[in-house]
Amino acid sequence: MPADSGALSSLNHDIESMRGAMVETMSEMIGIRAISPASGGAGESRRADFLEQTLKSWGLEVKRYDYKDDTSTMRSNLVSKLGERDRTLWIVVHMDTVAEGDLALWTHDPFKAHVDGDRIFGRGTNDNGEALIGAMFALKALSSSRAKMKYNYGLVIVADEELGSKFGIQKLIEEGIFSKNDMFLVPDSNTKEGNEIEVAEKSILWMKVTVHGEQVHASTPEKGVNAGMHAARLMVALDEFLHRKYNAKSEAFEPPGSTFEMTKHEKNVDSINIIPGKEVFYVDSRILPDYRTNDVIADMKRIASGRRFKKVKVELEPVQQEDAPMPTDTKSAVFVALSGAIRSQVKIKPKAVGIGGGTCAAFFRGQGWPSVVWGIGEDIAHQPNEFAYISDIVTCAKVFAAMFVR
Repeated sequence: MPADSGALSSLNHDIESMRGAMVETMSEMIGIRAISPASGGAGESRRADFLEQTLKSWGLEVKRYDYKDDTSTMRSNLVSKLGERDRTLWIVVHMDTVAEGDLALWTHDPFKAHVDGDRIFGRGTNDNGEALIGAMFALKALSSSRAKMKYNYGLVIVADEELGSKFGIQKLIEEGIFSKNDMFLVPDSNTKEGNEIEVAEKSILWMKVTVHGEQVHASTPEKGVNAGMHAARLMVALDEFLHRKYNAKSEAFEPPGSTFEMTKHEKNVDSINIIPGKEVFYVDSRILPDYRTNDVIADMKRIASGRRFKKVKVELEPVQQEDAPMPTDTKSAVFVALSGAIRSQVKIKPKAVGIGGGTCAAFFRGQGWPSVVWGIGEDIAHQPNEFAYISDIVTCAKVFAAMFVR
């Protein structure tokens, strides 16, 4: 049944009138750092304080779930629900951000929001501030409207999404706050047109690789074992083998194949004239659902223990390992509701796709709960001079609200 056009029009008018408040709320939020301790931050607790206070000032009930991580830092999560119906559609956003990176690449302070026309700049504006603010204000608009709702509106603002969700959505699932009848929207993957609904994700495998050699003076390399040289050879060997073996393609994903990328490299020696005795690097793998991560790990171990690397000891330690669950059915109620909202608010017909990035949706799909991922705007997450279009924040709020109107 089509949504009540009069109710939608009234909601859209209310949401448009909140544009200034959205910018103000976003600006204040960006000024409160919310970076994981593992990335040099102090967690999300202070940002959660602000968002909790904001929601409560609107007359909304908020439950807070705090968990201490391995560094005894408090990781905070917020849950709010509107309605008393039998089924809840949860919108799940995250308040944590990655670090700013090289400050020299930023035009303005990344933790002081800067507005320029329709753009608001700052770390976390795009990932995941745009959706977070949109979801909050959609909830505010619905809470003060007379629109009849098809489902309860559940808002979840989580911690620790950027580094695996161990102290975020995984903990909340363990709390049992969701029911088997619920469904989920995770607005955490943008396209400029907003025409893609993600229903499947690649498996994720982050591997820490430690190569142990023997440190010596660079003038006498024969007395030691150059861990750096062997690490470089291992990088190439892994890259060539994994891409060659795991070479399936699926046009539902972009890029269509599995990826195995050598990324982070830890500091080794302090002087040019020292041959390193230890090298540590990381591999970020995004693997098509055709394959299992344990098989990839087994191949990595086999290569690392081969004759080419007999002079060194190689340790492999998975930092994150998530096998992709079954995709969400495009006939599910949440896909249908989101598709209809996009058609009515963005005036475009969306298509179902898969992505390589990991989101909270994977954890819900792993429980057998229908989950979709969507977003609108530039795909510039984790980049310097990150920004969100203010008009896209408003559009997000309209799309979210439209999903609930009967």
